[in-house]
Amino acid sequence: MGANQEAEEWAGAVRRYGERHELKYEPVGGINPKEGPVALCVGGTNRLTGQLAEGFWGSCCDADEKEMGSLFSKAVLPTAVLVKAHMPDLAQVVPAFNVESIEGHEALTQRFARKVEFESIDFNKRFLATVPSEYDPVALRELFSPGFLEWTTTMTGEIDFGINDRQLWFLWHLRERSEEELKAVLGNAGELFRRLQGEMDESGINTYPPGPWHAGLEPFPQG
Repeated sequence: MGANQEAEEWAGAVRRYGERHELKYEPVGGINPKEGPVALCVGGTNRLTGQLAEGFWGSCCDADEKEMGSLFSKAVLPTAVLVKAHMPDLAQVVPAFNVESIEGHEALTQRFARKVEFESIDFNKRFLATVPSEYDPVALRELFSPGFLEWTTTMTGEIDFGINDRQLWFLWHLRERSEEELKAVLGNAGELFRRLQGEMDESGINTYPPGPWHAGLEPFPQG
């Protein structure tokens, strides 16, 4: 299969998933109308926006794109999918953090960041968790319960996630470009969203109910 055909088939798979789940599909994601909520995955190729999985609202798009193919059939193809959701409630607890899969990374840079160690040996072996140098790592350590740490190690494949600009982001490195793989990406992203909300609920932190505001489709509820 040529790279151009592979790109077309991937775009078709994303579009079909969007149609089946009543999501908004855009070949290239644009910005929201003036004075509307902030859009997610702006400029991302094959963007889907809406309820990506049951109880999980956000946007996803192609990521880590590379030019592939032969001299006569070249195309830019994604090697990962990026998923985002607005989570200002989580950002109040930990304004920014990164959790990067050690798998596939020969060396993860830690400039301007503080490493966060957890009690889970399995989690520490698989992931490098950091917060910006100006933040106290204790808040992140207290947020992740033993049950949450154990669950993250059950996800297959190479994944990264974190919070930045009051948005939860989840990066899944593709094993194949198929609708089944996309379903796995969004299912795991949705589970991450729900578990993080559960962690905050257990800590007595008020959270917003899941809804279109997490996808930038409506303003967050007041009060």
